[in-house]
Amino acid sequence: MRLSQIFLKTQKNFPSDEVALNAKLLEKAGFIYKNLSGVYSFLPLGWMVMQKIMKVVREEMQAIGAEEIMMPALVSKEIWQKTGRWDAEIGYEVLGKNEKNPEFILGWTHEEVITEIMTHYIDSYKDLPRALYQIQTKFRNEPRAKSGLIRGREFIMKDLYSFHKNKEDLLSYYEKVAQSYHKIFKRLGLNSIYTLASGGAFTTQATHEFQVVCPAGEDDIFVCESCNYAENKEVSNLREGSKCPKCGGKIKKEHAVEVGNIFPLETKYSKDFELKYKDEKGEYQYVLMGSYGIGIGRALGTIVELYNDEKGIIWPKEVAPAKVYLIAIDKNGDDLYEELKNKGIEVIYDDRDIGIGEKFYDADLIGLPYRLIVSPKTGDKIEFKKRNENNVNILEKEKVISLILENN
Repeated sequence: MRLSQIFLKTQKNFPSDEVALNAKLLEKAGFIYKNLSGVYSFLPLGWMVMQKIMKVVREEMQAIGAEEIMMPALVSKEIWQKTGRWDAEIGYEVLGKNEKNPEFILGWTHEEVITEIMTHYIDSYKDLPRALYQIQTKFRNEPRAKSGLIRGREFIMKDLYSFHKNKEDLLSYYEKVAQSYHKIFKRLGLNSIYTLASGGAFTTQATHEFQVVCPAGEDDIFVCESCNYAENKEVSNLREGSKCPKCGGKIKKEHAVEVGNIFPLETKYSKDFELKYKDEKGEYQYVLMGSYGIGIGRALGTIVELYNDEKGIIWPKEVAPAKVYLIAIDKNGDDLYEELKNKGIEVIYDDRDIGIGEKFYDADLIGLPYRLIVSPKTGDKIEFKKRNENNVNILEKEKVISLILENN
């Protein structure tokens, strides 16, 4: 991509109306635009990162047999009343132009929608198990929308729903999803901690969150320094310095961001919708369900909170909008740009007619993993620098390409 052709404008200063570091950096670097409190537009570079995150999620969902669907954001009052969540006041009720009472809600979760769908598709034990997921925009009436992408009123989320004939099968898939989530977050550069939590508005069963230790985190968790066993403060009797109930290690308190969660719903929603299947004996049984979420935008915000310095963002390679930021000083860089692309290397070529200082500034602010410079000074060689290191090396072109491909 030639930077002159990308819809991008970086800023010299942080936005004055933002508190969260992730929003400050992403707006300053031209990745997002703030439309209103808790609502953001993803500009080209920001959407590239979101697509990278979604690609990782899709690959790992496919690996555990989940199929992608898309459900509506507009949800009827009728099905929300079946579960008693119409009055939860977490989403947004929607009024039609000539209506006195709201009949729809902008969905903040989709258990009701998917359960109603499955009443038309599950009849027999032969129809189970099944796992369906979507990546979709969600809405929540969030009064504390001051954390950038970490806590918003409108956000993109992956939600997976699974359906099973017995508890053993449900718990087996529950564990499979848990392992999948650890793989996802590891690929995103996030060290996730499997944390015991409450079911909240989803279930009365014990559930689990995937927490990432982060100074900007709004959750408090108690985590073992030895085995990483963790509990959310909301459900925990642990205290800082106490002994881990699993291994006896020392418990410490951490601020963390919840980037994912999994819920063993069991029959909570299937009973409300009479979702049953006929077992091997011809008798009807309630379907058991699980629900599993990942905040796509929240993951992006958490990455930025953790990977940055005084100059800007430092993207992990898996989610960076491109791998290479190419600058040519008093020299044409077109040939190298084309060669990098032909080698399958994602590159942003700063071909803008601006000062070299501005290019260096934007290279650091945007934060791609590698910066390459060609100039009369480097001759046939290339100046090679990793964004997260200070070392600068002058290397042969073949060596540079080899290093990038080896770490792609």
